[in-house]
Amino acid sequence: MDDIKKIWHFLTRYIDSFLLIGLLALMAVGLIVLYSATGANMARVSNQVINMLIALVIMWLVANIPLQQIMRLALPMYILGLVLLVGVALFGEINNGARRWLNIGVTRIQPSELMKIAIPLMMAWYFDKHEITLRLKDYIGATVLLLLPVLLILRQPDLGTAILIASSGFYVLFLAGLSWRIIIGLMVAVAGSLPVFWTVMHDYQRKRIITLLDPSQDPLGAGYHTIQSSIAIGSGGIVGKGWQNGTQTQLDFLPEQSTDFIFAVFSEEFGLMGNTVLLLLYLLVIGRCLVITANASTQFTRLIAGSITLTFCTYIFVNMGMVSGILPIVGVPLPLISYGGTSMVTMLLGFGILMSIQTHPKLVKT
Repeated sequence: MDDIKKIWHFLTRYIDSFLLIGLLALMAVGLIVLYSATGANMARVSNQVINMLIALVIMWLVANIPLQQIMRLALPMYILGLVLLVGVALFGEINNGARRWLNIGVTRIQPSELMKIAIPLMMAWYFDKHEITLRLKDYIGATVLLLLPVLLILRQPDLGTAILIASSGFYVLFLAGLSWRIIIGLMVAVAGSLPVFWTVMHDYQRKRIITLLDPSQDPLGAGYHTIQSSIAIGSGGIVGKGWQNGTQTQLDFLPEQSTDFIFAVFSEEFGLMGNTVLLLLYLLVIGRCLVITANASTQFTRLIAGSITLTFCTYIFVNMGMVSGILPIVGVPLPLISYGGTSMVTMLLGFGILMSIQTHPKLVKT
């Protein structure tokens, strides 16, 4: 019995149990919806279970890494990510007109996924180093650190990932104390430069925005995804049509129903009540993450915890927004619900960092 207690203590000593329960509940919901979305395809569900187990192991490993070591990884991880992004630009594989993957011999990797964690880590480390003498030039330096990978990702092109990474970096800038006058000025500048952005956007990106305003202009083409997902969400009503009874899903009208549009599957089958439960689960996880952020003891831990939490919120909002037809379709998965290994690993890696911040002794600066 004592040996079992020792093993259990070893496995759970750096794990935040409240956060873990919330994550496991969301992942369980994901498996239930995936089973229906794939037409009871157990092979696909089994693959997702493997993805989840791998991600949980990585989360556990990261949670057990002392904060000092995580802080030291910030610069090497950022440099590695930049090198890999340059490698993608020079030698990456082209799929559907986009160059996003890099073949490293044993497997293919998508370096932009690494930057989702590397960017906030690097910027939090940068601000922590300049905390005492923080000036405008330091914010400019941090912005340069953010823009380098974002521009490389835009070049692939991958607008959705670039927006998410830019938002994660912006959250660090905001939490580090960026002046509201500067933020408002940047918003005005971005709004004023929208015509310029429009001219440099790819045709398919322009079409997504036009389709957002009026999907009926191309109901069998660019507007198809938005129209079908809106029908699925609306037809779910209050209580939904029932598990595996969604007509849009089972009759294959709904596109990408196991990945980007899995929220539409959930809405059709479980309705408004199911959506309310799902949002409550997300809010429980977000609430716990905010508590961890509030209890963070240093500039570095506060910035990285806040950025991870707000980026998680952004993923949820963007996915639900694009599926509901209030945002352009940018190919963002619903966190912990959509099928996919890379996004699952990246998300739980971030939660592993949050657990390390919560459960390890306070970070001592060197």
